[in-house]
Amino acid sequence: MSAVSLSGSDTININNTVLADLADGNCVDLTFPNDIGNVKTGKNGNSIYVFNESGKQCEVKIRVLRASADDKFLNNLLAQQQANFAGTVLMTGQFIKKVGDGLGNISSDTYIMGGGIFTKIPEAKTNTEGETEQSVTIYTIKYSNAPRVLT
Repeated sequence: MSAVSLSGSDTININNTVLADLADGNCVDLTFPNDIGNVKTGKNGNSIYVFNESGKQCEVKIRVLRASADDKFLNNLLAQQQANFAGTVLMTGQFIKKVGDGLGNISSDTYIMGGGIFTKIPEAKTNTEGETEQSVTIYTIKYSNAPRVLT
């Protein structure tokens, strides 16, 4: 029998608060922008391999409904960071993707995020042609690490 992967009921939490006011499309997007390793080949084909610690960094973009409870929660965390950067309490989080196998078994694909800070201020716009993006707030958070666990 071929393998299948059924996705749904994903969960994102920041500082132990489950976010529920998510917008449309890619409402949560985790990326790892840096390579975890490098290799350089020199004379006679000699190669040097190195581990890149910054490859553990995870960038998270969260799209929430503008002025929702989650928008207010995240904006409050951002305001605290901006008011006293040196005193910022680093954010934690979890992204849990539920994956079914088609036989009723469900696995959790979990990213455990630590050491997070906001890296951008959310943008805004007005659109007179009914574009829905004007009612979405996008937060960008970078975590120093986000190991993946499959259970």
